[in-house]
Amino acid sequence: MRLGMVIDLDRCIGCRSCAVACKSHNAQPPGTWWNRVFTPGASFHQAAVGKNGAMQMDYLPVSCQMCDNPACQKVCPSGATYTDERGVVLIDYERCIGCRYCIAACPYGVRQYNWEDPKKAKNRVGYKKDYEYGYPADFRDKDGRLVFTPNRPVGVAEKCTFCAQYTSRGEEPACVQGCPGKVRIFGDLDDPASEVSQLIKKRPTFRLKEELGTSPKVFYLAPAKPIR
Repeated sequence: MRLGMVIDLDRCIGCRSCAVACKSHNAQPPGTWWNRVFTPGASFHQAAVGKNGAMQMDYLPVSCQMCDNPACQKVCPSGATYTDERGVVLIDYERCIGCRYCIAACPYGVRQYNWEDPKKAKNRVGYKKDYEYGYPADFRDKDGRLVFTPNRPVGVAEKCTFCAQYTSRGEEPACVQGCPGKVRIFGDLDDPASEVSQLIKKRPTFRLKEELGTSPKVFYLAPAKPIR
């Protein structure tokens, strides 16, 4: 099994519901976003770009690309970053030493770092006292590695986990469940009958920065008009 995702760019409306669902379900601290949606070519989100009145507005959702050849894992000195048996790149919070080598190595800029205690950060930016959100319990993989906790420790790197706390029991990631346009399709890339495999076979796709040899497991269905 290799879990992967297909993102249909013709369907994306740039609403960022995926980013909000991801942040809420995964208890991400203020200023931390595992999922982001960009408007390629524009200086700010949802701004049209073009020439001579021929304007166009496209969207590009970006999160961890779940590489088969992850640069972040290669440089991790503690073994905190690893790939599980489902092909999901994860971080063991209890082994991360906060060196941030992974952040420097990731060509997609998707890794985040906790510079301060999340509870203090919430107070600093004005969250209501005792306001909590996200999956309410720690999640460990089958080998006991801590790959999600709502009480995020200071001084560790973090990123998308394909919502390991949900997908481990057969559910879809929060971004997939929360997308109103059904832009994201999640499944087993090794199963030729899965929806993700069928879409990749039938429609033109691309992956981000394929030339780097990272072999991402996130595939984008090419839009009718190419992203600028």
